[in-house]
Amino acid sequence: MSGGVDSSVAAQLLKNQGYDVAGVFLHFWKDESAGDKAENRCCSLESLLDARAVAAKIGIPFYTFDFSSPFKKVVVDNFLSEYAAGRTPNPCVVCNKQIKIGRLLKYARRLGFDYVATGHYLRLKRVGREERLYKAKDKNKDQSYFLYTFTPEELKHLLFPLGAYTKPQVRKLAEKLKLAVAAKPESQDICFLSGDHNKFLKKYLPLRPGEIRRLETGEKIGEHQGLPLYTIGQRRGLIGGTGPYYAAKFDWRRNILYVVKNWNEAVLYRSGLIAKKVNWLSGRTPRRVFKCGAVIRYGHQAVPCVVTPTVGKGKEKGGAGKDGQNYQVKFLKPQRAVTPGQSVVFYEKEKVLGGGIISHGNGK
Repeated sequence: MSGGVDSSVAAQLLKNQGYDVAGVFLHFWKDESAGDKAENRCCSLESLLDARAVAAKIGIPFYTFDFSSPFKKVVVDNFLSEYAAGRTPNPCVVCNKQIKIGRLLKYARRLGFDYVATGHYLRLKRVGREERLYKAKDKNKDQSYFLYTFTPEELKHLLFPLGAYTKPQVRKLAEKLKLAVAAKPESQDICFLSGDHNKFLKKYLPLRPGEIRRLETGEKIGEHQGLPLYTIGQRRGLIGGTGPYYAAKFDWRRNILYVVKNWNEAVLYRSGLIAKKVNWLSGRTPRRVFKCGAVIRYGHQAVPCVVTPTVGKGKEKGGAGKDGQNYQVKFLKPQRAVTPGQSVVFYEKEKVLGGGIISHGNGK
């Protein structure tokens, strides 16, 4: 329970369905160097008080767990190391798998609980002996993109009560149940950032300023503040005046950022990508070529693609999966700003097949 409307309604729905429910509030790491502004949005004092008040209103026991140390090591340190390596990570994917849901599930099972439930928007269905993950009813709130990392055994012990509801329906339920958080606004920012994204990176990464050059001509047109501060396709924070310009290519050896002026410039598009660290929710690894839909960033529409197994060469630390299996993903139409470090998630219509990390884009 985060103190927000989603987890609060989820807890009430489960109690109404006859489950023996306990609320858990998780403490994560916060940037103490920010002084009075130091706060993790997921576990602020206000959030704690709201969650405790909702638990009391519902009539369920309420506990707090301190996950700040593993959160720092697994989520924050990974976030920084990925940016330092020139990749754009998705900390929510890592957090859900290893901390917020994954670690909590291990605690819950040891304490005798059968399930961990959250206020995420997605649907879980049992088909035969298999738990299958599907997009939420509310496509504007669907969070299946962030939850492709679980094993079949873990899925058996997860519940997502809000999958069949829209966000407006959830707020109306909260009002009907007279929960004080019914109108509470939500935050979609990275929870451990107390301020600007780039200020955080500047504080913790050794950045080297360098040249910004036109990709088409090689002409120097400015200076960047450090390559980890930019991502492919980015416009903000580059150069004004004769712009706009879009980040198109990084030369890490020479510390040069190359940019283009045209948003639709061919260099920003890729016909495919290589996916690493791929997890299949069925637990079965595809060995043959197959067609499906691919989502390459949160909020992106699934695009048709062909997925081909390819053996990872092991040059990149943690590059291939445990079985050495990476995947070549070929789009039917080239996609803009395929970003290393982000997740690519595979769908069969509404059903989530699995997903992995984008190693790099390829083809034009």
